Amino acid sequence: MTTTTAQRPTAQTNGGSRRRADQVRVFQPPQRLVQNLQLILVDLIELHLQGKQAHWNVVGTNFRDLHLQLDELVDFAREGSDIIAERMRALDAVPDGRSDTVVATTSLPRFPANEQNTTDVVGRITTRIYATVNTIRTVHDAVDSDDPTTADILHAQIDGLEKLAWLIKSENRKV
Repeated sequence: MTTTTAQRPTAQTNGGSRRRADQVRVFQPPQRLVQNLQLILVDLIELHLQGKQAHWNVVGTNFRDLHLQLDELVDFAREGSDIIAERMRALDAVPDGRSDTVVATTSLPRFPANEQNTTDVVGRITTRIYATVNTIRTVHDAVDSDDPTTADILHAQIDGLEKLAWLIKSENRKV
């Protein structure tokens, strides 16, 4: 009795590939993934802008420490928005970071104008950091379901933002 088994094709000796070009699949992100990344993008952009507004206008006790911490937050949010936007482009999606889009779709509350006391800034900025983290956590499971690679990026954003929130809110903490 003769048994036939399917054998895996072997590479050609002339350097050819076993895979044909028409067999290569490009990941097509679902619209839900693109929309969720857009929500995160606008919150990170707004966090960056509000952090800078606070940085320029904070006054009071521990001014210098908070001023420098706000710079760290601004840098993290700016870099995070770039990471998210570039991930969207890698998925052939189009990020929208225009100011009118950010204003219309951010989940962050408005930041007040004029000078702000350090104690008030700590509370306001911490609230905005957690609002951004909340957006990321809210969409995380759907993103993970659609694209685990992108979910890994979100983990790093949550970790970094929560650490910054802890450091900043500790300015007001009393033992």
